[in-house]
Amino acid sequence: MKKIFAIILLGLTFQLFAQNDATEIYVIDSYITPENPFRLIVTFSTSEECTSVIKIKSGKTFNVSDSLTEDHRVEIDMTDLYGLTEIKYRLLVKNKQKKETISDEYEVALPNQFLLTPTTEINWYQMCIGGLVFAIPAVEYLVIDGKEYWGLSKEIPLFNFYGDGYNYPKGYFGVEYSHYLKATTKNFLRLGYKHMFQFREIKYISPGISFFGNFKGYNGLSAEISLGLFQIKNIFTVYTRYRYNFQLKSGGKDFYEFSLGLYSNIFSINL
Repeated sequence: MKKIFAIILLGLTFQLFAQNDATEIYVIDSYITPENPFRLIVTFSTSEECTSVIKIKSGKTFNVSDSLTEDHRVEIDMTDLYGLTEIKYRLLVKNKQKKETISDEYEVALPNQFLLTPTTEINWYQMCIGGLVFAIPAVEYLVIDGKEYWGLSKEIPLFNFYGDGYNYPKGYFGVEYSHYLKATTKNFLRLGYKHMFQFREIKYISPGISFFGNFKGYNGLSAEISLGLFQIKNIFTVYTRYRYNFQLKSGGKDFYEFSLGLYSNIFSINL
């Protein structure tokens, strides 16, 4: 009986230690520079070699260390965090075994100079630039019935669903308007769902399906796959996409298209 009890106790002890093998995160410095240009600086170390990112409570995420290391440091331009009245963040690290550890929430005090500095013009400037970039449509190369056309489209993510990922949502519902130059049917409106898988080599792979129509009886279903290639200022992602469109109209022609555009969810709702 004693041996059985000892074995059980040993097993419970081993399980307890196994549950507490999370990577330790030690914050060394965390502050905002007191003078313009204001920058958020965070320095921390980990108990083992890890990659790391920092996630601001507003939803923005910035890479810290792309390679495995125990020493981590990041500097973030405060113009990338315009409009915030408080800075709260968490640190997310992954060890060699890809096991993720999330830190407690930390808060950084904003310096008085930053709070007293008029930032309305900077904020409006940033918002205008961001809005203009966001409005840039994707370029479409379309092939239908053996004929080639060019077109433009613009997708707006409406609702994002976040899971374990932090740079991109797990998936989203979006609406898209497409205009094909010189094609017989020029305009389509799409409504669909895209799922996003994040990778280290590229930003993401996103399969999706959508319904499209022109409100005149020309309707169909689209199956697509997108590749997120690289980011611009941690806000916009340049992507390429292949999409095949199945016609539901009797006698309609299936067609396919290639796209190059920008993805961003800055104006969508996070769920």
